[in-house]
Amino acid sequence: MQRRKFLGALAATILAERLGWANPTPGERLAIAARAQVGVTTSYDPGWTSIPYPGGDVPRNTGVCADVVIRAARDGLGLDLQKLVHEDMMKHFDAYPARKAWRQTRPDANIDHRRVLNLQTYFERAGAAIWVATGAVPGNAFPKPLAPGDILSWILDSGQPHIGIVTGIPAPYQKGAATAQGLSTHVVHNIGRGAEESLLAEFWPHRAFGHYRWPAA
Repeated sequence: MQRRKFLGALAATILAERLGWANPTPGERLAIAARAQVGVTTSYDPGWTSIPYPGGDVPRNTGVCADVVIRAARDGLGLDLQKLVHEDMMKHFDAYPARKAWRQTRPDANIDHRRVLNLQTYFERAGAAIWVATGAVPGNAFPKPLAPGDILSWILDSGQPHIGIVTGIPAPYQKGAATAQGLSTHVVHNIGRGAEESLLAEFWPHRAFGHYRWPAA
């Protein structure tokens, strides 16, 4: 586990140097750590798996969309969403959709943080929500300016929730400041083929749901 964490952090550091981000902001560190997963996580597996706590992870070559965010937080910021979500659910279980969506009667540290609906709830409770949809919004039309490391969520055309991290935005990009998105905005996510970097424009058939900047400023 420690070796995997070290290798992930090392890959993120190397990528930061290549991008010229010598002193990256927290958002840039999330973006770098997300991009470092491309080519490493090559498959998708949503099955329940018993994992250690805290710091637990499934094999890094697989996972779900939420694992992109979880691993980026660990590698880029040293923050453990498994522990953070579990601790908040232990205190405020009914604030989360677990009882209704999965008929849980108590938190489960093996899977709770790996579910998009729980991450959305946690980010909102942590004050990190910049925008949450109240109607049907195309999946490439988030109304607020985006910045590297911003976390986006969608409702796919299949009805499933999805989540990813903004990694590239149109030039010019002012370091540490948000900028408007455009056709060159990129997102790292895992929609079934492993971690990949896609154009935000490709998400237009889906529905935008949430825009989060975490840790909250």
